[in-house]
Amino acid sequence: MTTDFSALATAGVQTLQPYQPGKPEDELQRELGLTDIVKLASNENPLGPSEKALAAIADASQNLGRYPDGSGFQLKATLADLHNVAPAQITLGNGSNDVLDLVARAFLGPGREAIFSEHAFAVYPIATAAVGATACVAKADNYGHDLDAMAQLITDKTSVIFIANPNNPTGTWLSKGELKAFLKLVPSHVIVVLDEAYYEYVEQENYPNGLKLAKRYDNVIVTRTFSKIHGLAGLRIGYGISHPEVADMLNRVRQPFNCNSVALAAAQAAVLDEEHVVRSRELNSAGLAQVRRGLQSLNRPFIDSVGNFLCVHVGDAALVYQKLLEKGVITRPVAGYGMPEYLRVTIGLESENQRFLDALEAVLSE
Repeated sequence: MTTDFSALATAGVQTLQPYQPGKPEDELQRELGLTDIVKLASNENPLGPSEKALAAIADASQNLGRYPDGSGFQLKATLADLHNVAPAQITLGNGSNDVLDLVARAFLGPGREAIFSEHAFAVYPIATAAVGATACVAKADNYGHDLDAMAQLITDKTSVIFIANPNNPTGTWLSKGELKAFLKLVPSHVIVVLDEAYYEYVEQENYPNGLKLAKRYDNVIVTRTFSKIHGLAGLRIGYGISHPEVADMLNRVRQPFNCNSVALAAAQAAVLDEEHVVRSRELNSAGLAQVRRGLQSLNRPFIDSVGNFLCVHVGDAALVYQKLLEKGVITRPVAGYGMPEYLRVTIGLESENQRFLDALEAVLSE
């Protein structure tokens, strides 16, 4: 082959590396022949979907020969009623990840800049570079967002600011006061994305509800997902809520039928199943406490988190990750986030958490 196809790609795409998800269980089984595997790599809900969501999935699967409702009318109506917003403020996505990409496509491009934090979600730099925009990365403060540093990066070229609250992969969070003070400094023409993928897990009283801020600031977009606490990661469904004119721009670049009919039905059932959300939150809270205690007993430093995961300092994380794999425990290396000495571990069932702690103790003692 004489053609250099990489040279045919746009400059931004040439600089990218594919997003690396957590290792699937069947991949580890193929590689090492293991069958007793615990996956704690992708921040999934160990309870899975609720019974109501499963029933909705079964019902929707009877009509797979038809295209889904491209407008997502029923799910939008449910979300609008739940959040006290207009349906015209809602953008549905193939996961909230899709909405983040829509933001970049609608509001970024060559000559424009996006601001986000060091150690923040990997999709922000990917979406920014893919459309030819410039990434401005603010140095983190103790692995969390430094809003003062981010504010100092704002220029007349700034078009979008991405803020993950809580942040993935570090689990750090910003308070109501911090976010309000920051938003006052941001020019009204700059879009601020509050990525709240782990919103439902947070129990701290001073944690802000981004939707309340979006009602006060027209330039704020809030993104949320059904992949985490609702247990629908395999269906890929999420949404954004913003000013109607902002949502209109996002929907103009949204692909037709970007949300499948099964996902739409499951999400509508899941978002109304508060009992499942509460049970999932309580399980996560107990699991966080369990893993914290276990790591403290092993004298392992960790970054405290309000999500459904923790980042633990293990030294040579690549080596520890591999040794944990050999014991059938899948965690997530975060070297790509500038944290080569840390592993991120998802909070699972009590037995899964203990399996991780026992395996980690064995690996560290070798």
